[in-house]
Order: sequence, then C-alpha cells, then structure tokens
Amino acid sequence: MPSNVFGTPLQGCCNDPVTGFYRDGYCRTGPDDIGLHTVCAVMTDEFLTYTRQRGNDLSTPLPEYDFPGLKAGDKWCVCVSRWAEALAAGKAPPVVLEATHVHALEFVSLEELQAHRAV
Repeated sequence: MPSNVFGTPLQGCCNDPVTGFYRDGYCRTGPDDIGLHTVCAVMTDEFLTYTRQRGNDLSTPLPEYDFPGLKAGDKWCVCVSRWAEALAAGKAPPVVLEATHVHALEFVSLEELQAHRAV
C-alpha cells in the first residue's frame, strides 16, 4: 500500500470524476507516470485558468478519453511539478494531504503542502 505525505496509508482522492494516473481514484505513481500525478488538489478557478494558460486545459471535457472536464471544487491528482510551478506563481490550489503521495515530498516540502491544506 502506498503512503501519503505523513507516512500513513494513501487515502483516495476522488472517484467522481475518477482521478489518478491509473484512474483508480488514488494519486499513485509508477514507472509509466512521467508526470508524477501525486498531489491531490482541490480545483479552483484560479488554478484551472493558470494550468490552461500553461498548456494543460483541465476544464474542457474530452469524451474520447472519458474526461468530463473539471470545475472549481473537484478533486484531481495533479502533477507535482505543475503544483510547484503554481505555488511559485501564487496560484497553488488547496491540497488533501492524506491523499497526496509521499513521492511529492521529493519536489515540494511538507510545510509548503501544509500551508495549502484543504479544509
């Protein structure tokens, strides 16, 4: 069982819509996940606009990939590098720490994540 940033079992991020690199609701990662989709983030309009401007439109539905498009309030496993980039730009979305994979700590600190903890 993978661990979260606290070293306890990784909790699910979201099943509606189903998220995760493996589309199992968890921010798990593995050798095929070059983007490291390890941060369980709660979408905000600000972050969705930011990531669209950076070339990753998470708002537009893509039915061919069974992707409904995200809206503010949805939870989604985002790439840790995009979250860190958004953090530096002052646009980081809130994070569900219990559902954020421990590997995220290789790129951002626990303190940075805790400062953006979803309530």
